[in-house]
Amino acid sequence: MRGRTQRTATVGVAEHGNSALLVTVALGGELLDRRRIDLTSGLPTHPYHHEGAWAVGRYLNSAWARPIPLAEAVALIERVHESAAHGAREGLEALAAVVPVPIVSVAIRVCATLPPTIEERIADSRAQVVADSVMYREALAAAAEARGWSVYWYDRERVFKDAAAVLGREDVHALLNAMGRSIGPPWQAKHKLAAAAALAAARPLRRTQ
Repeated sequence: MRGRTQRTATVGVAEHGNSALLVTVALGGELLDRRRIDLTSGLPTHPYHHEGAWAVGRYLNSAWARPIPLAEAVALIERVHESAAHGAREGLEALAAVVPVPIVSVAIRVCATLPPTIEERIADSRAQVVADSVMYREALAAAAEARGWSVYWYDRERVFKDAAAVLGREDVHALLNAMGRSIGPPWQAKHKLAAAAALAAARPLRRTQ
């Protein structure tokens, strides 16, 4: 058995607000699972961009804005962080329960470097715009690592080329289109992105005995 390649799977993630599309592929490109998970429920989906911004006086001239104290905004964001962490753990646990081979890694879009605290992220106008998306991606990464999965941070601009390189192909789009036909709709751009990310992260796992 020494040197034999073990059949494993990789999960590609394409986030959208507080939800994420997960596409799971086996080493070599076989599509194993496609699903959407919601990381939070019953809470604001963009608390940094909305409530956090309002707390420091941004966008208050918008019809949908409402004044909110900074302490209340921070407490709300903390609750969303906790909910996202819980939702990520549940979502990955449910996925692992149905995929027929061991999942060894997850591919998540690389995160911008942000200030370390909620208050600092709110105060920084650039950070505040992207902090919600980073929060959800970091929740998924932490949940994956807790399961013993490695995290591959992909660059959206080059992930399709990286996927093709892993498979030894010039182009990966024909394979992605074939995946879509095999599973049926919906198979949109974000599904293809998640699948490409999973392929880019896939590496053979060798048994040592």
